[in-house]
Amino acid sequence: MDAAATNLYLCLDQGGHASRAIVFDSYGQLHAQAFCNIDTRRDGDRVEHDPEQLVTSLRSAALEAMAQLGSSVVYLVAAGLATQRSSIMCWDRDSGVALSPVISWQDTRAAQWLEQFADRQARVHAITGLVLSPHYGVSKLRWCLDNLSAVKDARSRGTLVFGPLASYLAFRLSGQSPLLADPANASRTLLWDRHARDWSAELLQLFDIPPECLPTSVASKHDWGSLQLDGLSLPLDIVTGDQSAALFAFGEPDSKTVYSNMGTGAFLQRTTDATLVDSGRLLASVVYQDEFSSTSVIEATVNGAGSALNHVAKEFAIDAAELKGNSAAWLEAFSGSLLFLNTVSGLGSPWWRTDVQPRFVQMNGSDVSAASAADKIAAVLESIVFLMAVNLTAMETLQGKPERLLVTGGLGGVDPLLQRLANVSAMPVERAHSSEATARGLACLLAGVPDNWPDAKIERAFQPKVDVDLMARFERWKQLMPPLAVS
Repeated sequence: MDAAATNLYLCLDQGGHASRAIVFDSYGQLHAQAFCNIDTRRDGDRVEHDPEQLVTSLRSAALEAMAQLGSSVVYLVAAGLATQRSSIMCWDRDSGVALSPVISWQDTRAAQWLEQFADRQARVHAITGLVLSPHYGVSKLRWCLDNLSAVKDARSRGTLVFGPLASYLAFRLSGQSPLLADPANASRTLLWDRHARDWSAELLQLFDIPPECLPTSVASKHDWGSLQLDGLSLPLDIVTGDQSAALFAFGEPDSKTVYSNMGTGAFLQRTTDATLVDSGRLLASVVYQDEFSSTSVIEATVNGAGSALNHVAKEFAIDAAELKGNSAAWLEAFSGSLLFLNTVSGLGSPWWRTDVQPRFVQMNGSDVSAASAADKIAAVLESIVFLMAVNLTAMETLQGKPERLLVTGGLGGVDPLLQRLANVSAMPVERAHSSEATARGLACLLAGVPDNWPDAKIERAFQPKVDVDLMARFERWKQLMPPLAVS
């Protein structure tokens, strides 16, 4: 085995349900993996995590993965961190003490505050590439400044730091306690200028956010300090967002492919020229930046994917194992009599609405209360297909029709869902043989995106078929959904 093959990379993936630590080598081969489940607190429009649990879970997963390596642990050369992008944290720069919970990207508690800036939507989009949505960080940061006494006290002492969850985790995990923010996560605050690649003075002033409290904006690949793990000091070389990393799971992304990672949310990305301007319905994002280059995408977001399924499963006391084991069968047996207007966790692109409640509707207009749990789960699965299809159409309008949709993530394992997606979108849908796209993409970036990084192994391809009944439901569903804003 040559020297390059012995280089190992520790990839930390902090997601909505678990913290993962996965080790890959320079050829994309998996050597060890571990995960720790995390808790999510939900109360109406509030969604939070415990910051200490996230730090502890990442450390525990990393140590377990390292233990699995045995004597090969000496070949670990670097680490990377990917996190939920729009989640934010407040902490004390001197003590590292958390001053707030982790406020999740799914949290929309400050939606009303953000509405006052509606007339600045076009300007915000021009600077950030994003839309005015309470899912992004600025409204959560402003809420913390206005409502948390610990945050107010730290600001008066001059020790307040706040920003992306990734910045907090890097601060806590690295022995050097860096105060830094990468492009993928910084951009999700609605305070980052994607052209200048730094915090926007104009937006900081608009939203009344103190710039001295923000971490320094740096590239994705940077000296983030070193992880101190059981006597091993491992350079933390890359910090980025979970979906941003997933784009590189199979090497350099192809501009003719739409990539979708389907988990808590379903995110669609397609690489593009950084100068492309859209109507404001979709997102334009910098997903990776180093000293020599950067990668930009047009992105769409479906908030209610796994989160929508969990929302309905909870009503019927269906646990995760039952949901995973039966989703495909329930969808296959679905009569199609039920529609789900899926606004769980807020309605993402291209609507961008937080004021619409999710609900079921019978196709024949009858009472939905008699609908079975299986039919309701199946209707939610179809709604995910419909939301993705609307976004694919919006992307196609901007960039032309792609050649395929490449799917990763847990929901990608539901075969009838992917077949419906192919039917509605009229394009091939391919499922890649990889359940850990975020960590694999991190490893690819840590290895320098080598030419010999393995391409996607297609586990199954779904060719579009004519499905008249499905298309009829899709058209009825679009009529019932809120109208799209005129671009």
